Amino acid sequence: MRHLMSPLDFSVEELDRLMDLAVDIEANPAKYAHACEGKKLATLFYEPSTRTRLSHEAAMLNLGGNVMGFSTAESSSASKGESVSDTIRTVSCYADICAMRHPKEGAPMVACQHSAIPVINAGDGGHQHPTQTLTDLLTIRSLKGRLNDMTIGLCGDLKFGRTVHSLIHALVRYPGIRFILISPEELRLPGYIRFDVLDKGNIPYKEVVRLEDALPKLDLLYMTRVQKERFFNEEDYVRMKDFYILDSKKMELAPKDMYVLHPLPRVNEISVEVDDDPRAAYFKQTKYGVYIRMALILTLLNIEV
Repeated sequence: MRHLMSPLDFSVEELDRLMDLAVDIEANPAKYAHACEGKKLATLFYEPSTRTRLSHEAAMLNLGGNVMGFSTAESSSASKGESVSDTIRTVSCYADICAMRHPKEGAPMVACQHSAIPVINAGDGGHQHPTQTLTDLLTIRSLKGRLNDMTIGLCGDLKFGRTVHSLIHALVRYPGIRFILISPEELRLPGYIRFDVLDKGNIPYKEVVRLEDALPKLDLLYMTRVQKERFFNEEDYVRMKDFYILDSKKMELAPKDMYVLHPLPRVNEISVEVDDDPRAAYFKQTKYGVYIRMALILTLLNIEV
């Protein structure tokens, strides 16, 4: 039995197979429409979510399975003090596979150690968000035709942004990847990722504060929101929240084939006027999220079609 806690749980070859399966699912949805008939997915979401929860549910429903679960900790026995390990032991009696989001780093790892069913980490605090990373990889490969030899700009909240942390871990395994890290000093990429992942792997990267300085050099721009829920005081959040706003004027500085990704939700960091730019790929990214999660569910349940 396998779980997905981190994008590194799959080798590069396994990720390629997973993405190939997702591409086949997109091309032949009818072929997979009954693949999970009689199977149940439990979505245990201790934190609010729109895309991650609904895309997991859509993935299972598209495969002919069923879904159950909760969307806030308040609507579960966690509000009565039940532990994650007791919850997963209980849910293992009802479901065949589980997707868990939790505000505390490491909670899904605790769950998988006590689970009788595969557990998917759907985001744990500021730590990892592996299914978003799988979505990002499939999106990049589909749009650019490759996952190597690229300069990728990561912009916004690089300190708390779990999507950024997961994506860096995944991309450094491909040759020729370069990063431009765009953030204010207060939201810099954590030292443990800079030193243990980038420096140790001799991955070229540059840190800049101004988005305008980075745009002309990028193959891909990955925007993130400044996350209000990760700040301890309102003043710091208000000061940081509009630090970066990507608009049509800034997009003029970017190469014609530079795509813009965003894990969503966005607040103000991408102006709505950018949505009509053919390089804006964040809603396509959302669609790819369903296909890759369908592929992941099939893989973790060992179902071949």
